[in-house]
Amino acid sequence: MRLFNRPPQSEEQTRTRILRSALRLFARQGYDGTTTRDLAADAGVAEGTLFRHFPNKKAILIEVATQGWVEILTDLLTELSEMGSYKAVAQVMQRRMLHLHKNADMLRVCFMEAQFHPDLRDRIQTEVIVKMTDVAEAFFQTAMDKGIYRRTNPRVVAQVFLGMFTVAGFSQNTIMEEGSSPTEMLEMAEGLADIFLNGVLAKD
Repeated sequence: MRLFNRPPQSEEQTRTRILRSALRLFARQGYDGTTTRDLAADAGVAEGTLFRHFPNKKAILIEVATQGWVEILTDLLTELSEMGSYKAVAQVMQRRMLHLHKNADMLRVCFMEAQFHPDLRDRIQTEVIVKMTDVAEAFFQTAMDKGIYRRTNPRVVAQVFLGMFTVAGFSQNTIMEEGSSPTEMLEMAEGLADIFLNGVLAKD
């Protein structure tokens, strides 16, 4: 009988649970401070199950980081591409920055572990950052061609924009004090958006 046992889960559900446990443990204990036994116990799977889904612990780290970045930046750039006005970029930045702190664990893992794992840093750079910068560059180039943003290097603008967005989203643990109120977070987001836009908007 299986009345009180956990129902069988799909391979994809198991993989997702492993990644969620890895994100949580890597953020709190660090990559080196987390064993595969810790991961298996937290995810509620046998240790051998980890290696059925991932070749090693490093592969789990890389998957956690790249998957998180792809989701965050894809959402951001999708919203940019769908907004009705180029000037609405301020509202886009505010909404995304205010919600990005929910991904603080992923950002903490990336910022901390990329210092010690060049392969992780390279994967994030080639598979996420370069691709997203290309999309953002095209967006800003179009705005410049329309005379909405002043003429400057669109790739630099894209890099600055994505950099400000990321740092602002992580700011509850870096720029601002822990426990900052939603109002304080909104003021910070509005300030950064204003600084960014005043640096790129064409003057009337």
